[in-house]
Amino acid sequence: MNPAHTLFLSAPAAAELIQRHGIAQTLRGMRDAIAEDFGRWADFDKSARVANHSAQGVIELMPIADDRLYSFKYVNGHPDNTRLGLSTVMAFGVLADVATGTPLLLSELTLTTALRTAATSALAAQTLARPGSRVMALIGNGAQSEFQALAFQHLVGISTLRVFDLDRAATDKLVANLAGSGLHIVVCASAADAVRGADIVTTLTADKTNATIVTPDMLEPGMHINGVGGDCPGKTELHAEVLRRASVFVEYTPQTRVEGDIQQMPADFAVTELHDVLAGREPGRTHASQITVFDSVGFALEDYSALRFMHGLAVAQGMGTTVSLIPDLADPKNLFGALRAPAAAAGLRLAA
Repeated sequence: MNPAHTLFLSAPAAAELIQRHGIAQTLRGMRDAIAEDFGRWADFDKSARVANHSAQGVIELMPIADDRLYSFKYVNGHPDNTRLGLSTVMAFGVLADVATGTPLLLSELTLTTALRTAATSALAAQTLARPGSRVMALIGNGAQSEFQALAFQHLVGISTLRVFDLDRAATDKLVANLAGSGLHIVVCASAADAVRGADIVTTLTADKTNATIVTPDMLEPGMHINGVGGDCPGKTELHAEVLRRASVFVEYTPQTRVEGDIQQMPADFAVTELHDVLAGREPGRTHASQITVFDSVGFALEDYSALRFMHGLAVAQGMGTTVSLIPDLADPKNLFGALRAPAAAAGLRLAA
């Protein structure tokens, strides 16, 4: 491909690519890519995401690179967007060649983020939850809920979902979308009802303010809690006592201390980074009655993994189009010439 041409994966093209490959296979592929890249943790130039907050929400940039590829994601989080007919979370991203700076891929990341978040959740649960976990509570049945449900079904072995959302329409949507999936879905009257008897609890609320979802009285021995809600400063889903009673695992500590549930804890509150568990440097679950928490806020390395996976899949399937993000120059030093050639072809005159 011409280095001046960038592969473009639109939202419709990404949806078709995922459908062709299969959702379960896509989740597995992303899980494997994330696990592989977490295993190379030291190879990456890492930083917490850059966030611009407003009263309505947040817009963030998430950059990361190793010595071969650079990626970034633009992503927002606006909880009230659904009232305007817009998604709460919208994203796009770029994968670029470090050696030249050439953008290789420009891609939608709204669908892809939902998939990579679910794949990361499943990877953490495979590492931290009790073996043989079959029942999951899913609290918050919005845009990302089906992705989490399917990831836990296909990658972890969950067979029963206990679901709850304050918005019953969201729950009805989830039930309809998962019809025929093979999951046994139990609609519950409250968060406490949903959590009862669950091996794994996944919280997926989007409220920008502190809204405690899981309280100490809901805890059961051996429970694994997957905290995935749209995190930001001031946003928590788990009661502080839940964190005190649990072993807490995070992606990238500097970012999670600002945005995750552990923001309500002292600065020296002990956490373990997931990559250390995956590499065997730190223990994960050590006994059956241990309560574990994955305080997930989403980290740029997961987007890097997802972008390189989708890029490889698109190339293999011959999907996507090309766009000219940068000028195609016969003489790289003659950038001004790019203004003359299109103008002449169109019969236009440059201003004197």
